[in-house]
Amino acid sequence: MILENEFEEYIGKNISIICSKAHGFGSDAILLADFAHCKKNDVACDLGTGCGIIPLIWCANECAISITAVDIQKRATQQLTRAILHNNIKNKVEVVNADLKELKGIVPFGQFDLVTMNPPYKPVNTGLLSDATSDQIARHEVMCNIYDICNTAANLLRFNGRLCLCNRPERLCDVIDAMRKAGIEPKRLRFVSKNVSSAPWLFLIEGKKGSKPHINIMPQLLMKNEDGNDSEELIKIIGKYWEAKK
Repeated sequence: MILENEFEEYIGKNISIICSKAHGFGSDAILLADFAHCKKNDVACDLGTGCGIIPLIWCANECAISITAVDIQKRATQQLTRAILHNNIKNKVEVVNADLKELKGIVPFGQFDLVTMNPPYKPVNTGLLSDATSDQIARHEVMCNIYDICNTAANLLRFNGRLCLCNRPERLCDVIDAMRKAGIEPKRLRFVSKNVSSAPWLFLIEGKKGSKPHINIMPQLLMKNEDGNDSEELIKIIGKYWEAKK
């Protein structure tokens, strides 16, 4: 059921997302879903799921045995729940309306192969706060911070399970510090730039619970080529998302 001021986005394999002004998605979430490399046998969890873009991309790509999607905002979880019913995938995706800091007894600990989150990028008391509560929660660490996220992920993950995040480059030290304090060792790092001459605007990082130190710095992902068109790699990544529209 699509409510007023909502719309559908089709992402492949007869899967669609219900989007709204309050709960939509951007390219960073699509890049994170691709970077996480969710496997067919993974038990996965997406924290701060919003409209459910990451879990629904996984469903379209036929990844994961089961997916738990967590969000503190009731409207977001209701929006996603309707999308799940619309797509007839309620046997695969469980929606949890809860504070990620208080998941004990709600979501099983130590059982997940993969945890993802597209987190709030800005610390509290930095930048201009939006008037919309949903925007504040999505963009600023008003409900949770990177240390809360990594601690929760450490509780959810099995040994050697993976946590994948994206964030702004200025938060890289905070993210690595939070991962390590939670017992999650950074293993892969990739920067994303608009083009070859611009500084990165985003990074993607993967850590493993209980792993030994050793990080792989991946080649930079460019959004645009020298001609100003979408890069071949971006087309390949976004192409998975746009498959149903061809």
